[in-house]
Amino acid sequence: MTARTADATDATDAVGERTAVRQEQSTHQGLQGQQEQQGQQGRQGQQAQTDAELLVATSVLLADAALAARRTGAGLTAAGASWRVGLQALRRPAWALGTALSAARAMSNPAGLGLAANGGLVGETVRSLGAVTRRRPACVAMAVDAFALRIEAAAREHPNLAAPLAKRLTDAVVAGRRLEVVRAARELVDLLGVTRTLTTISPVIMELLALAGLLDENPTNDSFAWVTLAGGVPTTDPLFGLPAGLIRHLNPGPGRAERTEADAMLTRVLARSDNDIVRYIDDISALGNHGLALLRRVACADGTARHVLLLPGTSFGRLSNSTPQDLVGAFDALLRTDTTYSRSAKQMLLRAGVPQGAELMIVGHSLGGITAMNLACDLDFVSTYRLTHVITVGSPIDTKRPADPTTQVVSLVNEHDVIPGLDGRGPACANDIPDSWVELSWLDETYDYPLSHAPQSYAGTLRSGDLPHRARVNELITLYDGEILDNQPYLLRDK
Repeated sequence: MTARTADATDATDAVGERTAVRQEQSTHQGLQGQQEQQGQQGRQGQQAQTDAELLVATSVLLADAALAARRTGAGLTAAGASWRVGLQALRRPAWALGTALSAARAMSNPAGLGLAANGGLVGETVRSLGAVTRRRPACVAMAVDAFALRIEAAAREHPNLAAPLAKRLTDAVVAGRRLEVVRAARELVDLLGVTRTLTTISPVIMELLALAGLLDENPTNDSFAWVTLAGGVPTTDPLFGLPAGLIRHLNPGPGRAERTEADAMLTRVLARSDNDIVRYIDDISALGNHGLALLRRVACADGTARHVLLLPGTSFGRLSNSTPQDLVGAFDALLRTDTTYSRSAKQMLLRAGVPQGAELMIVGHSLGGITAMNLACDLDFVSTYRLTHVITVGSPIDTKRPADPTTQVVSLVNEHDVIPGLDGRGPACANDIPDSWVELSWLDETYDYPLSHAPQSYAGTLRSGDLPHRARVNELITLYDGEILDNQPYLLRDK
């Protein structure tokens, strides 16, 4: 709360600064035309940046107020349904009647909390009836405004969101006009195509999904919106409110790893490999996403034998297949840490005979990066091996935290890539990652998804030399400089 109060104070100071700028403009009207124009452009750029910060700061305050109002409604609902209140009503009926009327007035008055009942059988029944009749409690109204401010802030950083058709779509979602949403989406797809439309709205995809769930008549998917508003990872889907446990049942298997031989193309790529982030991404590209992973043993310059684990991402060919690298596995890994992919990776290290206490670095793309963080979150895993580095490429990992705080986390993000924003921390979110993490992001020329998500695009951007990120990452992993002793691919299976 202290940090958010400070944000509000900074926002107030910023307003004062802009007022002072306007006063200064009127005082110096006699300046020459060119100087005045340059000064005005600089002030406008500064004001646009400040406005975006003000929008995010205000959205945080509104989100806090919405969550507090929702908790208040839940508390009043729980108190009213408590057996203790019923017992007191038998003893003091006049008091009980007055209390019940006051609570009902507080939770139904449109000028107050609105229809704020929630939680428990009684609260959820009332809330469901309110959703069907489109009664909007105060907490929902404030949540909608908070999401709207986040979307507006994102549009300042991503001008494509402010284009007429895109703004028409986001405005319709905020207003809850579903037919208008369909029309705007159809026109946007007709103009841009599916992939570019998805890329255009990707900075606020979580906000749009949350708003759609919050403003429909289905009360079972509201949890997705509230968790997203609070900056967490939803444990239900945004359409039907299906729990994460269902996805777990769709992704069964203890996980299995079998040694296999590299084909000719993979052998050629691995022959060029080195302790370099671009080379690691090239190796992951060559592994593909049909179940292969790679374990590397390195004789490092300091005389220590260390290991590098390379984990590719998701196959988009089918919803589910016989390997952990499928769409069902991706959703499962996003919501949980113990998955078929993480169990297969552990089986891989066991079959390879990696000794306990060995130092290990994991590099993963997309689902592979999520799995790398899931292994880092596994206390048993980091107690068995010394996980020194986790490097993720285009992965939504920002809500996960390593069990060993000394593990160095490096996250590489192309901001045109849709996938890293699935953890709820997009450009419009005020939540941030730990100070000890290294997040390196950029905007490149790929733009369209899925090209912007491909490991080849990440490697190409880092290889170009336009950004200092390659040298920065390589500097962080110099511990693994040395001679490659062995490159062993494994085929991972669900069971």
